[in-house]
Amino acid sequence: MSRSSVTAARMAEEISRAAATESSSSTEASKRWTWASKLRWIPTSTDLIVAAEKRLLSFVKTSYVQEQVNIGPGPPDSKVRWFRSSSDQPRFINTITFDSKEDSPTLVMVHGYAASQGFFLRNFDALATRFRVIAIDQLGWGASSRPDFNCKSTEETEAWFIDSFEEWRKAKNLDKFILLGHSFGGYVAAKYALKHPEHVQHLILVGPAGFSSESEHMSKELAKFRATWKGAFINHLWESNVTPQKFIRGLGPWGPNLVQRYTSARFGSYSTGEVLTEEESKLLTDYTYHTLAAKASGELCLKYIFSFGAFARKPLLDCASDWKVPTTFIYGFQDWMNYQGAQQAREGMKMPCEIIRVPEAGHFAFIDNPSGFHSAVFYACRKFLSPSHGNAIPFPHGLSSA
Repeated sequence: MSRSSVTAARMAEEISRAAATESSSSTEASKRWTWASKLRWIPTSTDLIVAAEKRLLSFVKTSYVQEQVNIGPGPPDSKVRWFRSSSDQPRFINTITFDSKEDSPTLVMVHGYAASQGFFLRNFDALATRFRVIAIDQLGWGASSRPDFNCKSTEETEAWFIDSFEEWRKAKNLDKFILLGHSFGGYVAAKYALKHPEHVQHLILVGPAGFSSESEHMSKELAKFRATWKGAFINHLWESNVTPQKFIRGLGPWGPNLVQRYTSARFGSYSTGEVLTEEESKLLTDYTYHTLAAKASGELCLKYIFSFGAFARKPLLDCASDWKVPTTFIYGFQDWMNYQGAQQAREGMKMPCEIIRVPEAGHFAFIDNPSGFHSAVFYACRKFLSPSHGNAIPFPHGLSSA
């Protein structure tokens, strides 16, 4: 048996052992899911996503409630663009809400591309001491509904995420909240705040994507690479909407091994900060695989939002003068997203704007340096956490202002 096969078999055995700790009825169901997954080319299912999420969040000490928030059905002839699907079944947004003090401000957290809310596992406990924390899986990601993705333009794709989030807000009866988005989730959060500023008290963008444009910000090295046959081929795959998840599905039972190699490298040997523990790495790998290998849905936004090289087709930089919400940008020192894009945007903004850089951190600052990230978030929200003394709170030691 190959090494990849052994890895996949061990992962299946771990899933089976974890499932055995549940009640007798759920144990039988979990065994059926596990054995069924072994017989599939792609060993995953919605049930296994939920089970993997539960195991990953076992690291979190703060009590929480997990729910599938119903955002309504979507018949094919619906006038709401993001509802376009061949199914008229209700759509659900997977949501977790953490226990907090009654007077705590609400912080809503939105994950990035190829991620889900579980990536914030190192942050929930610390943030829940000061906020009412709510984290979601965006429509088409994680354990949320995965309707057919039939969007055909950038405008329709943006509406898919913005309007589904607005329906979720209504279903949760939220009026005012602090909105935090990471990477692509930062792009969605910013676009949502531009359309619905009346609900966003403060915007926190963590390593946000979508500020730079291809025509103005492409490096000479990338332009040179795109002129080669390899660059042209990769660009063709991009424009054909061939996503990284398709490769993972194509590997079938060897997919978990590919994800394991990525998580071990990015959050282990190549980490710029605090590496994951062995148990964290194992459970994050398991969780990530199941969320990536499930039905393609939200992931298909990629070609409509960005061109090859992660350049936005409708850059946020062009909207700077329309900003209506106070904003804090947070970047890791080694973040591949350039904080200079935020500096350019700040020049055109009419609202208060701060840029904070976190040391010993890359694009996933909240995983690489959680304590530094928490300090940045608390400082960004100082006026909500300490209404009478917010202006007197000093800038956190160890962080950098840009």
